[in-house]
Amino acid sequence: MTDSATAALDADVSPVTTERTDAAWAAVVSLMLGAFSQVTAEFLPASLLTPIATDLGVSVGAAGQVVTATSLVGIIAGLATAIVTRAMDRRVVLWSLTVLLIVSNLLSATASNLPILLLARVLLGISLSGFWAMATATAMRLVPAEALPRAISLIFSGVSIATVSAAPIGAYLGDLWGWRNVFLLAAAVGAVVLVFQMLTLPRLPPLTSPDVRTLFVLMRRPSVRLVMIAIAVSISGHFAGFTYVRHFLEQVPQLPVTAISLVLLAYGVGGFFGNFAGGVLVARSAKLAIVTGSAAIAVLALVLFVFGASGLVAGIAVGLWGFAFGVLPVGFQTWMVRVASDEAESAGGLLVSAFQVAITVGAVVGGILVDGFGPFGAVGYLAAATLAGALLVLLSRSGGEVPA
Repeated sequence: MTDSATAALDADVSPVTTERTDAAWAAVVSLMLGAFSQVTAEFLPASLLTPIATDLGVSVGAAGQVVTATSLVGIIAGLATAIVTRAMDRRVVLWSLTVLLIVSNLLSATASNLPILLLARVLLGISLSGFWAMATATAMRLVPAEALPRAISLIFSGVSIATVSAAPIGAYLGDLWGWRNVFLLAAAVGAVVLVFQMLTLPRLPPLTSPDVRTLFVLMRRPSVRLVMIAIAVSISGHFAGFTYVRHFLEQVPQLPVTAISLVLLAYGVGGFFGNFAGGVLVARSAKLAIVTGSAAIAVLALVLFVFGASGLVAGIAVGLWGFAFGVLPVGFQTWMVRVASDEAESAGGLLVSAFQVAITVGAVVGGILVDGFGPFGAVGYLAAATLAGALLVLLSRSGGEVPA
């Protein structure tokens, strides 16, 4: 080997190169922490709904609309963030979204009535959907193309950790300290994330000026419309059930708060492993993953409907429900990318909005059914909607899926 070649190899592994690589991955970690803090704030109401309703003097169904507020504004925020902020440095956009998260949690902790709490959750909807609209695109600019899958996996590990921990810890700490202090803790977590992001994210000037016309082009594709309809059906069923899962566990098997915390922990752990199962299934077919996950949730909802009075059965069913749901986001995201690979970023914005529409519909319908028919109302809709979603995808001939 020549001296010049040796020098070139030495340059490749020089301290400067290593420092740059470490800095890039530190920035990716900051996105992972951002995902954790956002999803934690999103999931807290499901574990705190009963004490929130009691403290604010409203029904459980009315309190459940804090989920609706987050998702409703998220429908627009996911699509609009890149357009509205197109002249801003992307790191400043991410910092601003984290600040909005902190303000939302502080406002939630001090809310004296339901309208103020709803306003706080509107702010979270902007922050949450804006973050997900920006996260993957930011990761693409931080690491080389060959490292992008690892970076995305690291970011989504924040979601998995929040899924496992947010609901059960929220329920436990809410019973120990009160629900307001749980939101204060979430604000403190957001503050730590903001500091880390400010220390690690490099300057990221905007590269393009986004246009909304691409969204309408994509919506004219039957395969894209099918993905969005399937999301609207299956995911609305899931959130109709999950938003009121604590209410169900309190009223039907009549579990104490400590047991509910363990059941929600089982749900989170199930979701964590369900993500990996979804990865295995989408390697064969994204549609297979969606059919499997949706059909499994429908079966488990029927188990809750018939045998839910048993605390053991209810706990196992909710844990398996978490596993089955963990398959769905992986399946839907992969399916959308495959049918719109030429416009993946715009398709991702549509995916975020479709999820938010489904969450909104699920929370509204679930609240109406819980107030009108009791805890079994939301579970019945969970079973019907997820079964319909599975059949829709299974019987469709226009999915347009391209094998991996």
